[in-house]
Amino acid sequence: QVQLVESGGGSVQAGGSLRLSCAASGFTISTYSMAWFRQTPGKEREGVAVINGYGVTTYADSVKGRFTISKDNGKITLYLQMNSLKPEDTAVYYCAADPRTTLTTMTPRLWNSWGQGTQVTVSS
Repeated sequence: QVQLVESGGGSVQAGGSLRLSCAASGFTISTYSMAWFRQTPGKEREGVAVINGYGVTTYADSVKGRFTISKDNGKITLYLQMNSLKPEDTAVYYCAADPRTTLTTMTPRLWNSWGQGTQVTVSS
């Protein structure tokens, strides 16, 4: 059974940094595609970054150059390093996983498994 547990969210001032973690269990992280999404109240969930089973990464334009997605196959953990944070980055951040190795899509409904989310708040 796939389980994803996010951590590392919190409150930070604009310009600061946070690193989110997603502890995975129940599957082989090295072959899965994994991603980070975020959502604010009243808005659709949006893709932030994807890393597929071959290590190919994709980023939303809004976070390019500021966020870095990575995974540690040994620790079975997905990360999102977020630098130069802006107030508009405030959201609940979700980890997602899918058994398709080459997935790069940021369409939420196409992803198989989800974590419970972690809140990130950036103040100006």
